[in-house]
Amino acid sequence: MISQFETGTAETEGAFDPNADRLREECGVFGIFGHSDAAALTALGLHALQHRGQEAAGIVSFDGTRFHSERRLGLVGDAFSEVSVIEKLKGTQAIGHVRYSTTGETILRNVQPLFAELHGGGFAVAHNGNLTNGLTLRRNLVRDGAIYQSTSDTEVLLHLVARSRKPHFIERFVEAIRQIEGAYAFVGITNKKLIGARDPLGIRPLVLGELDGCPILTSETCALDIIGAKFVREVENGEVIVISEGGIESHKPFPPVAERPCIFEYIYFARPDSIVKGQSIYERRKRMGAQLSLEAPANADVIVPVPDSGVPAALGFSQASGIPFELGIIRNHYVGRTFIEPTQKVRELGVRLKHSANRSVVEGKSIVLVDDSIVRGTTSLKIVKMMREAGAKEVHFRISSPPITHPDYYGIDTPDREKLLAATHTLEEMRQFVGADSLAFLSVEGLYRAMGHERRDPVRPQFTDHCFTGDYPTSLTDVVGESAKQRISLLAEAG
Repeated sequence: MISQFETGTAETEGAFDPNADRLREECGVFGIFGHSDAAALTALGLHALQHRGQEAAGIVSFDGTRFHSERRLGLVGDAFSEVSVIEKLKGTQAIGHVRYSTTGETILRNVQPLFAELHGGGFAVAHNGNLTNGLTLRRNLVRDGAIYQSTSDTEVLLHLVARSRKPHFIERFVEAIRQIEGAYAFVGITNKKLIGARDPLGIRPLVLGELDGCPILTSETCALDIIGAKFVREVENGEVIVISEGGIESHKPFPPVAERPCIFEYIYFARPDSIVKGQSIYERRKRMGAQLSLEAPANADVIVPVPDSGVPAALGFSQASGIPFELGIIRNHYVGRTFIEPTQKVRELGVRLKHSANRSVVEGKSIVLVDDSIVRGTTSLKIVKMMREAGAKEVHFRISSPPITHPDYYGIDTPDREKLLAATHTLEEMRQFVGADSLAFLSVEGLYRAMGHERRDPVRPQFTDHCFTGDYPTSLTDVVGESAKQRISLLAEAG
């Protein structure tokens, strides 16, 4: 099997993200089998998943003889908008990936899908999530002679599949994923198959769709909507989907357990128009805001969302409280994610690159400022300050999720615990830090009520919610006994 790979642009140095104090989801995946426009449809699907990763994008296709790859740094529209690029990606099956790296620089060798020539043919794979034993497996594999081409934990899967002695590819793939821990949604292609797999707890999402009779695997339903595809079902937790010319096969290689999807998909990561488990993300976020208004009411003139993530919750808060909803902050959608080598003064003004106060709405008013989360708190204090400078009389800050007190190891970019504001400050100290007149978070039980449950089951929690509770659902092999520096060397480039 002959592989041809294209190189991308050089990595950007000295980049500064003026909106860095946010939760970041690392990746989105897309795959389609048997369609004559496979690469173009994959590019469109990645456009819809752009919110899940903005630093790099890649597509690998197969034309019956060759695998073709285009992997680029930057946005999907910058990399895959030209006909000449799509024409290079020949074939009727393709997979794609959008990526956000947790820390450090994004480099081309880590951009997915990753590809390897294995016994029996080529294999390309894209991954959303993080392997919590990826570093341990990597060390063992390198000790046994494996040669790595990236620092991504995803490459572990390629090596495990390559070393398996099982006779059939799917058996080798299953043997490989049985050795890994953590959160993952994989899509991969061989010369005959499109493969999808979801971790045993279903922490990371994956759905099955169909267009013109051609099966699709992707992270969210919004990627199906953009190409006019039909939603078929969610890939179940612990399920392996195998798609070939013979049809669709489902494998269940793990003992059955209750699923625990990531609660942050509902709070923040999924696009508002996506459907997860039959539930509208938009409506659930509104319910979180409504529940927040019951738990932490405020005497105010106007409800102001922090755009864009705070908008649905602010609408819910407004409708439940009867306080008018207004756009007191205007977001500039045309600012890039990075600002090259800024001066200190520009760093201090960074929040204004994306958010500007709408003075006519907030001046002389008592406002309720609604956002989805507080991480370090640095952006929150700048936004509160911006509201006061625009003439707000009072600023009551309301957060539509519980306080984030623990870091994530499953594919969300969070700081170490000592850098999480809620882990190191009391509620009053947090209020003083951000400069609000009052501050309140949605309770954990309130979050579960907003999700349609009477309460959180402490024995078998319905969601993966460790950032709020410290209840990690899997083993954290790489974390135990490892220094932060050693962990970051691999996990920083995971995706």
